[in-house]
Amino acid sequence: MRMQAEQQIDFAALIEQDRAERQKLEWQGGFLEYLELVKEKPELAELAHRRLYDMIAGPGVRDLDLESEPRAKRVFGDEPVKVYDFFKDEFFGMERTLEKIARYFHSAAMGGEESRQVLYLMGPVGSGKSSLVERLKRGLEELPPIFVIENCPIYEQPLHLIPRHLRPAFEEMLGVRIEGDLCPACRWRLKEEFKGRYENVPVRTVSFSKRARRGIGVVPPVDPNNQDTSVLIGSEDISKLDRYSEGDPRVLELNGAFNVGNRGMVEFIEVFKNETEYLHTMITATQEKFVPAPGRHGTIYVDSCIVAHSNEAEWQKFKADHTNEAILDRIVVVKVPYNLRLSEEVKIYQKFLKRSKFEPRIAPHTLEIASMFAILSRLEPTPKCDLVTKLKIYNGEEVLEKGRPKKLTVHELRDDAKREGLFGVSTRFIMKALDTALTQNNGSIHPINVREAMIGMVKEADLADDVRKHHLEFLQDTLHKIYLELLEKDITKAFVYSFQGQAETLFQNYLDHAEAYVTKTRVKDPVTKDEMQPDEAFLKSIEEQIAIIGPAADGFRQEVIAYLWSATRRGESVSYSSYEPLKEAIEKKLMNSVRDISRIITKARTRDEQQRQKYDAMVENLIGQGYNEDSIDTILKYASNHLWKD
Repeated sequence: MRMQAEQQIDFAALIEQDRAERQKLEWQGGFLEYLELVKEKPELAELAHRRLYDMIAGPGVRDLDLESEPRAKRVFGDEPVKVYDFFKDEFFGMERTLEKIARYFHSAAMGGEESRQVLYLMGPVGSGKSSLVERLKRGLEELPPIFVIENCPIYEQPLHLIPRHLRPAFEEMLGVRIEGDLCPACRWRLKEEFKGRYENVPVRTVSFSKRARRGIGVVPPVDPNNQDTSVLIGSEDISKLDRYSEGDPRVLELNGAFNVGNRGMVEFIEVFKNETEYLHTMITATQEKFVPAPGRHGTIYVDSCIVAHSNEAEWQKFKADHTNEAILDRIVVVKVPYNLRLSEEVKIYQKFLKRSKFEPRIAPHTLEIASMFAILSRLEPTPKCDLVTKLKIYNGEEVLEKGRPKKLTVHELRDDAKREGLFGVSTRFIMKALDTALTQNNGSIHPINVREAMIGMVKEADLADDVRKHHLEFLQDTLHKIYLELLEKDITKAFVYSFQGQAETLFQNYLDHAEAYVTKTRVKDPVTKDEMQPDEAFLKSIEEQIAIIGPAADGFRQEVIAYLWSATRRGESVSYSSYEPLKEAIEKKLMNSVRDISRIITKARTRDEQQRQKYDAMVENLIGQGYNEDSIDTILKYASNHLWKD
């Protein structure tokens, strides 16, 4: 009971604290008081585009340090990359897209041409268009309240009360620029309720809210047979026409998307499913900053950011019609393609699973294999390399070819693939496969059951025959082989006693002998302290694991030493995994020393006490690598059927 009482006190305290904080944000006062606030903080009168740009840039903007991040440098080259904390932990592999969105709002905030253009997001299904817009809307809801004319149906900027002939004087006194005019409803109230004395008009604060339709308007696709503009600009309440004369603003229902989206943003969903004529209101709103009022009530000034989105097919169809040129000229297109970086794709599914209620037990490489399939399906073939190599290069990895880094860059490959990322498997497809595997396997997933789920979905999906064939080749052949390689490494690491220790010993020995060879010095024996010539036979035994033989060995040794010297100068810790080619060579060297894995790999085999101990130790090490007990038996049986057969 006591604990319950304490909890109740805590709950009550939390509620009261929240209420107090919200009350602090609320403000009511007169117009003159508002002017004093603006004089002190001119940003209170900022326009919608400036508000959204400050919202995006406010949490922090930084340049990626490409010089200290070799992988990122291989991905982006020498072009600077800005990262916006506003989108942090929600969007992955979209740096360039997010930069373009931020650039649009920055230019619009400065009064550039973009302030009178629609931001249009174009990309395939499930690429993140809607999620980006949702983040902007949620960001608006998290902002401090804005100041509005009390009881104004469109949450109008109070500065619109100032007559035009006095605005230059007020602008100089306040340090702001005043744009826009009163809506018909506020004009009527100013004349009839306040007798033209605008200094008496009350002002208050309101918060943005999608649900309450305050400052955030949403326009879904409209039935082509019933393109009623009231969805955009509101309507006249017919029931009030008996009480009020024609032209009386009191009959207006200003509840259209542009009315409620004033001061914030208006979203057009699947924008080009609407008829062209229906889009003219959108263009007028962004170009001229006004929309027609319902009936005979003139026009209404609107200050809003218009964000639209649709898929590529709809965009191409719309663009192909030359009669749409006037609209096209008022649109800023930002492509939102699928992500093409493996490491970032994995983060997407980690995010989704973290938010789910599955509490999944995920074996190593599960999300990696699923992500590989997604990205392989999105890549265009090239004569310069196979798709797996292309995937690795896009991920910023160093790809070896005959022991030497492959001389291909991301930019070189992307220049030859203009539509890459605009087709292929969506993140939703992969998530459905993960959900299926999780549901069928009591929350325990591994590459085997996830791959089976994806194969089943591809077979059932409505796909062209050639697309289905390619997808199944990726799943049944390419990814099967890749997973076996990964599994072989994991099991071998778990089996070999003190793999890490042995690897580090080999690494240090290689460094000692390679450095002595390159610098033409001698190696000191750590035990006897005797000096001796570098052991070339030992060096070759490591290098031949990755096909470095003959004259190539000298260059490789120099590269290793130069790389590690550079890492040491940067203050980085150096281990066997520091230099990827050498890491691969050392691991292969250790793997080749394994002889009896096949004898003990599954419980089905008869093994003696010594082998049983090795098996138990291997299982323990696999658990230490992140495997769960639910999946180990399945994985080891899978390995026994495809690896190390007697």
